[in-house]
Amino acid sequence: MPTLTVLLVLAFVESVARQRLLFASLASSAFLIYLDPEHEMNNVRRLVISQIGAALLGWLSHELLGPGYLSAGIAMLLAIGAMVVFDLMHPPAVSTALSFGLRAAEEESLALFTTAVLVTAILVVLQRALMRVARRFR
Repeated sequence: MPTLTVLLVLAFVESVARQRLLFASLASSAFLIYLDPEHEMNNVRRLVISQIGAALLGWLSHELLGPGYLSAGIAMLLAIGAMVVFDLMHPPAVSTALSFGLRAAEEESLALFTTAVLVTAILVVLQRALMRVARRFR
């Protein structure tokens, strides 16, 4: 299921734009969620808020400082700090901040990433609903 989720999201991204590397952290998110769906850091709320927040921080850092290691490093520190302060730890989001800090090209990438995160969240919710139905019929 994690592989299928990631492949569906990547197919969606590929149909709209060629920004594959910006979405690599979603593969880690999907893996963690399916590996241990009951763990608090893998709930859909944390996934959505942490990933989109990290993307915004990376994009803003890129806009203010330009592409490069300084922008990426600051974006990572801000993302980690925000996740700790708001108790929204989802480790793959750190990679998202790094990716956007290094090479956030345009606002379209941010919108596309947000859409991909929401599609991933919907797929996770559907998978969990199917698992509940399967448990009832056992």
